[in-house]
Amino acid sequence: MFAKVLIANRGEIALRVIRACHELGVKTVAVYSEADVRAPHMREADEAILIGPPPSSQSYLVGERIIEVAKLTDAEAIHPGYGFLSEREWFARAVRDAGIVWVGPPAEAIAAMGSKTSARTLAVANGVPVVPGTTEPLENAKEAEKVAKKFGYPVLLKAAAGGGGKGMRVVATANEMSGALDAARREAKNAFGDDAVYLEKFVAQPRHVEIQVLADTHGTTLSLGERECSVQRRHQKMIEEAPSVAVTPELRKKMGETAVRAARAAGYVNAGTCEFLLDKSGEFYFLEMNTRLQVEHPVTELVTGIDLVQWQLRIAAGEKLPFKQADISPRGWAIECRITSEDASNNFLPSTGRIAHLHLPSGPGVRWDGGIEAGSEIGLYYDPMLAKLIVWGADREQAVTRMRRALVDLIIQGVETSRDFHVRVMDDDEFRRGDIDIQWLERRLPSLLERRPSEEFVQVAAIAGALLAERNRSARAVSRSDPATGASALKGSTAADSWTQAARIEGLRD
Repeated sequence: MFAKVLIANRGEIALRVIRACHELGVKTVAVYSEADVRAPHMREADEAILIGPPPSSQSYLVGERIIEVAKLTDAEAIHPGYGFLSEREWFARAVRDAGIVWVGPPAEAIAAMGSKTSARTLAVANGVPVVPGTTEPLENAKEAEKVAKKFGYPVLLKAAAGGGGKGMRVVATANEMSGALDAARREAKNAFGDDAVYLEKFVAQPRHVEIQVLADTHGTTLSLGERECSVQRRHQKMIEEAPSVAVTPELRKKMGETAVRAARAAGYVNAGTCEFLLDKSGEFYFLEMNTRLQVEHPVTELVTGIDLVQWQLRIAAGEKLPFKQADISPRGWAIECRITSEDASNNFLPSTGRIAHLHLPSGPGVRWDGGIEAGSEIGLYYDPMLAKLIVWGADREQAVTRMRRALVDLIIQGVETSRDFHVRVMDDDEFRRGDIDIQWLERRLPSLLERRPSEEFVQVAAIAGALLAERNRSARAVSRSDPATGASALKGSTAADSWTQAARIEGLRD
């Protein structure tokens, strides 16, 4: 095992990797920008090195600086986490050329699967089913219209170089093609530095089901089962679970074998994920392969008992996987909610500020993968995801109930978050039945956000407000006779104090 590993990331994933390293007896090096001077990940690491100003283009995306820091600190390996440089072939190659171990797939595998068009070409050549579409980037709108006519509208334009919903447009008619293609190209260029866009047949109301794979350097490639990631907004995953209500043991086996075949075709090593669309008839289509650790990896860890981050490190160090495919089957049910600094009631507008108070949920089967603490400054430089709340239950019903309870117990004051939105999803009848697809949230969102507080909640909130006002009046009266005592009483007295929070929690419990 390595003596020291550098983590080329920030936030919750940096903390996740640091903790995995420490459990393996490995020292860690954190890198941080000027915006992260007080970030938890830099304090948890054995060493922390400043790499640049807040913008990621001047810090977390400067691969040469990160490699320089690894050499300076004698780090033997670099773990990229997810996002930033995790799927950049040139960075993986540069790390390797510098004599440092890359904790991830070979640069050649990233190249083969990093572009969606090349991944589709590889999949087709190896008998992996794909959504009908192009395998090369579109030249212009005229070509796009010709291809769309062949497959039939609606079609989907997708950026070849990245994911996360960037550079993606649904086109319903030929008249929309030119504008949609221009918009997709601009967005792809801004997000990934590459404006290549390809076209797929749009599959109506499919599920998004992905297969986690793990491969060592000794020839073993395994499927660790599926994750259901259909609850999405604008192609961004918001809630993930494992297993999927739509996947039978037979289908799980078939999809797993297909994912393993795709990974082997690319010469894949380490942890990766094959993403599929699953239609209502049980047919599935390969979308792409994420050549890195996924945000939603904890749900797979909870139902398999396999620590994916530790095995990323062990595989990179040359260890052989000790388990076989027959040993892997899901036990129980796990759900993950992405807690973001967004105001769901205001079109998910990003929220900034300082975390004034943080109370974490606990109890059986509850896991918190977070990158924040009280006092953390939340700005606009990075992704709005603050943390991931994950629960495990004996079955899906228990997992959903447990997640709702954990969400209500979670308190984050200082910024708006997606917490209340997730509570509403857990209460939704269709979600509780598992009756979802990748367009479900877009259809359901208006009704979720239109929900009004109950009469009891309004009464409790009114009482809380009156008590708060009375407390403030008393404090001001005291301040006239004893300024020091009055100032102390008023300090921290805001609309988000404990009385208001109690009212909000009571309303959510209703």
